[in-house]
Amino acid sequence: MLRLDKRPVLLTEISMTPNLHQHPAFAHAAPYNPAGPRTEASLRREAIEIAVAQVFGIAGSDLRRSTRGRAKVALARQVAMYLAHVGCGLSLTQTGQLFERDRTTVAHACGVIEDRRDDPIFDRVLDLLEWAVPALAERPPPQPQ
Repeated sequence: MLRLDKRPVLLTEISMTPNLHQHPAFAHAAPYNPAGPRTEASLRREAIEIAVAQVFGIAGSDLRRSTRGRAKVALARQVAMYLAHVGCGLSLTQTGQLFERDRTTVAHACGVIEDRRDDPIFDRVLDLLEWAVPALAERPPPQPQ
């Protein structure tokens, strides 16, 4: 069962972090490379991974694994793909490329998540994530100090 009792507060905490790559929720992610290209797609994926990893209590790197993983990780990845497609407006093909999955896998993930939205708590969490992810993705990249 997914514990969501404290998660809205954590989403607020994430949205208050000036540099996404420094947030402790994403400590297990690949190191941030300020010299590397920061494309719009990479910013979206980073925002999605941070928010979903925090809400589901998993490492951000688990979302990038090529294998399905535990059920909790698979569900979190499905939510991440759903957010990319529905929340960020990416096509199924674009979302599949972003998560290194086939577009039919993304379509299946979106169907699974839509079916789970009948649960009011799960639906509320998705509402918060749909609000948080675009806001996080639109933040300007950190400035060198």
